[in-house]
Amino acid sequence: MNFTDEDMSQENSRRLRALFEMATDGIITMSSDGFIENVNQAACDLFGYAAGEMQGQKVNMLMAQYDRTHHDGYLKRYHETGDPHIIGIGRDVIGRRKDGHEFPLRLAVSEVKLDERTIYTGILHDVSAFRKAKEEVEKLNADLENKVKERTAALRQREVELKLALGKERELNELKSRFLSMASHEFKTPLSTVLSSAELIELYVEPEQQPKRERHINRIKDAVNQLTEVLDDFLSLSQLEQGRVICKPKLIDVRALISTSVESSEGQFKEGQEVILELADEPRTLMTDPKLLRHVLINLISNAAKYSSPGMPVTIRSAGTKDYCSITILDQGIGIPEEDQPHLFDRFFRARNVENVKGTGLGLNIVNHYVSLMGGRIEFTSKLGEGSSFTVHLPQDNSVL
Repeated sequence: MNFTDEDMSQENSRRLRALFEMATDGIITMSSDGFIENVNQAACDLFGYAAGEMQGQKVNMLMAQYDRTHHDGYLKRYHETGDPHIIGIGRDVIGRRKDGHEFPLRLAVSEVKLDERTIYTGILHDVSAFRKAKEEVEKLNADLENKVKERTAALRQREVELKLALGKERELNELKSRFLSMASHEFKTPLSTVLSSAELIELYVEPEQQPKRERHINRIKDAVNQLTEVLDDFLSLSQLEQGRVICKPKLIDVRALISTSVESSEGQFKEGQEVILELADEPRTLMTDPKLLRHVLINLISNAAKYSSPGMPVTIRSAGTKDYCSITILDQGIGIPEEDQPHLFDRFFRARNVENVKGTGLGLNIVNHYVSLMGGRIEFTSKLGEGSSFTVHLPQDNSVL
């Protein structure tokens, strides 16, 4: 069978049509002024129209609002300038189905010049599934990144916690070392005194040796009192750490409490030392915990006497405002080295110029805690060789604590 040129042309046309219809991507051809001429079945399925509903219509019926209103301008600019906006350039656009649903498309437009006219062919691929998969991948990546960040943050937090734990362990070891050193001295010295005095008393059997016996008995009493003070400090610290110390405010007479505190501190006074009271008329009364305040004042007064030379006075002043009562203890003693002052309220800390004076290094730490429990604050000034001044500021009424 011989095929004519016309037969071959028809066969080619049928093949092209078959390929056109069998394509899985949507294919649309349109005139140079933007009217749809041909669509394949994939394009119909893509947009939800029958072929007859699209043919002869402006192609912008298949576009989202922005491109729909600007499409004619795109064509006009291309015809005037030859500068393609889409033609020959694949890009992502938004399509619009018959039911109004908008979806992402990958669009490739080519220009076909025929003998008598020019047409445009658009190949459209629905990228909804790709976009969804991409979003899921991005979400997974974001989730993974967040988990990595969370894990990194957790590891960093753990690192910080470990450093803090190591710091606390080092601090604890240092405190233990200080405690052992202090305890060794503060217990050993008075115990040695007790032992030696007891042995000597046994030797003084004659009546005329009674003064010597009394001197050693007094030494034993002093040593026992010293041990009692150390144990009292340990007990106070333990109760504070266990949260067993509670502020119990009562209405107190300020002058009376200061007087009893001075009397309780007399055992620390050296020869010729006296207390000078410079007490204001107000406040006469104060709502606070008398037991805690008395402990604070006894400690500060005893320190003032202990770190001053014989004959040096200790001055106690009081003052008040409508909100606070202030009590100040001043001495003219050895003072505190400037470099030691930031650590003065630390546990077991003792300034370098008092190493030969008995003490646990707990007194001011406990005082600071007690003042805080009473809702107040403590401050001090000191100059080496000239003395120190400690001031306790307490609220006029801390009954709400």
